Amino acid sequence: MEALQREGHDVRVFDLRRFPYPGRREVETVVADVVDLQSLLVAMRGCDRVLHLAAMADVDQVVADPRRAQAVNAEGTLNVLEAARRSSIERIVYASTIWVYGDRVGEAVGEDSELPLPEHFYTATKLAGEMYCHSYGTLYGLQWTILRFGIPYGPRARLAAVVPSFVHQALGGSPLTIRGDGDQSRRFVYVEDLAEGVVRGLLPVAANRVYNLVGQESVTIREVAEVVRRHLGSVAIVHVPGRRGDLVAAEISGERARQELGWSATTSFEEGVGRYIDWLREEEPWGEIRSSTGISD
Repeated sequence: MEALQREGHDVRVFDLRRFPYPGRREVETVVADVVDLQSLLVAMRGCDRVLHLAAMADVDQVVADPRRAQAVNAEGTLNVLEAARRSSIERIVYASTIWVYGDRVGEAVGEDSELPLPEHFYTATKLAGEMYCHSYGTLYGLQWTILRFGIPYGPRARLAAVVPSFVHQALGGSPLTIRGDGDQSRRFVYVEDLAEGVVRGLLPVAANRVYNLVGQESVTIREVAEVVRRHLGSVAIVHVPGRRGDLVAAEISGERARQELGWSATTSFEEGVGRYIDWLREEEPWGEIRSSTGISD
């Protein structure tokens, strides 16, 4: 939101709740759910472009409640597209995920790579959204941009995501819990870098294009734990059984975003984790920092 405002955009937020960080700049907000088409139509009045970031993104919650995931991620995206069509919106920018590349260890992939059938239901719902964007572009002339996010981390991250979960566990004196052997590789992307990339997705050149917004380095879950321990001191690491359909990412190229949008992530993973810890200490008194046991990414 702040990145859009810095670029001079007037912003209206559509979310399940109002912006939860007091002291930040106020912004017009419509509190509703993407499963509600009529509320989306109201929210889009007077808008020319839509950044569709709403999703059920915690993969463990998706497994626990696949019907809700389908309603939010797939049907919700359909509702956004339909509201945009009826509202004569110029462009939809859709936040997808690098999970669409699946389990392709050691393989280099880019936006034009063939996508495998999804192993995880989360991936299936996000791919459905991508296909809906293509279909609405063909049938109705609605411009779209698909941004396949790396794994976001940084200030305001969901506590269930792997970086904040490890940080909270370490601050609470609990062991860091790794699912499986920890060799699962991720392309993390610091949230402030990602926000700049999303804004670049509004550029004219991005119409009807797909971009990977990823960090410059691949990091395994075991390496995430080691980075957290370097910042916060040595804590134990505990391995628990892995989860089915987990992402074991390929080497994902961000070259198209660099060439066409002039965007690349500039924050190293080590630096980003340090900045997140500094932010967390400012936001939450040391004694009130909570320990978290659920890990998702």
